[in-house]
Amino acid sequence: MKAQAQPLAGWVGTAAAVALGIVTIVLLQASGSSYWQGIFITLGLFIILTLALNLANGFTGVFSLGHIGFMALGAYISGILTLSVEDKDSLLNLPSWLAGVHLDFTVGDFPLGFLLATLIAGILVALVALVVGAVLMRLSGHFVAVATLGFLVIVRVILINADDFTRGARTFSNVTPYTDLWWVFGWLLVAVYVIWRIKYSAFGRAMFAQREDIVGANSVGIVIMQPRLLAFVLSAFFTAVAGALWGHYITSFSPNAFYFDLTFRVITMLVVGGMGSVSGSIVGPVVIIAVDEVLKRFENSTQLYGISGMALATLFLLVILFRQSGLMGSREFNLRRLGEGIIQVLSVGGRTIPSQGSATSDK
Repeated sequence: MKAQAQPLAGWVGTAAAVALGIVTIVLLQASGSSYWQGIFITLGLFIILTLALNLANGFTGVFSLGHIGFMALGAYISGILTLSVEDKDSLLNLPSWLAGVHLDFTVGDFPLGFLLATLIAGILVALVALVVGAVLMRLSGHFVAVATLGFLVIVRVILINADDFTRGARTFSNVTPYTDLWWVFGWLLVAVYVIWRIKYSAFGRAMFAQREDIVGANSVGIVIMQPRLLAFVLSAFFTAVAGALWGHYITSFSPNAFYFDLTFRVITMLVVGGMGSVSGSIVGPVVIIAVDEVLKRFENSTQLYGISGMALATLFLLVILFRQSGLMGSREFNLRRLGEGIIQVLSVGGRTIPSQGSATSDK
């Protein structure tokens, strides 16, 4: 009876977590505080980036340093596709087939063109990752880390030299600010759901098996290349989506924004939260951004600038030295237990509602 009630408790816990997110967004919008809205949008984007990097790095053990290159491609592709006719006129040498694409339309108040541009950017970047990953995913250890870092450098050089498309090293501006809390929260839910399902699928088990012992996994017939490539391609897709959301949030950016600083910031969030844990990919960004915001306020009040950077670096070193598995390790949030607690609260006079009786009577 208890086993039959566990799926119900899991759904109740998941629904409660989603409802909490919706309530938070509604309260933030009602507050009218652009400061707090900006913090939560930034937090959501970093969670998506960390989830995507965790899929490639934490699940398979293939450490990629080039994922921010996919973010850059996502931002530029979606930005170009959604530019209006007037703004595209400033890109004088843009090919005619691309100059005629204007995904800046809406259906009512819904920016359908932005959704299409985001999906197109994600799919195109995933195809790039498929080609790149077909070569790089055959490597392991520090070899793949160096190779993916080279990919990041190549993307930056291409963006700087593709002046007809990206305005080169100059700022790519006039991007329509479509991104808001609802867009970020919606894509965050999609990323969490997809990556969570992958973790507990046959592909996910193969990823973790070859991460722990690639020779042992290979010896028992586990395919190495396909799970790695799947993780790399899907990770690139969600990274590109985060890039599109980020580009349509800040509206102006240049290739210099997508480089080592952002790369190591996301890696820090992943390591602090816990590699291989979906929940850790949420905890890591929350901790880092919270600490960073507190320390920035301390800097402004004391004028001791640079304290936040040193403190975050110290936190990173402490985690590496004393908690190598991260704050969450391999653990996950137990939404089923949350659901069981909610079901128990809904009990009336010692009797549970009929469809949930087994969940509480067995406790």
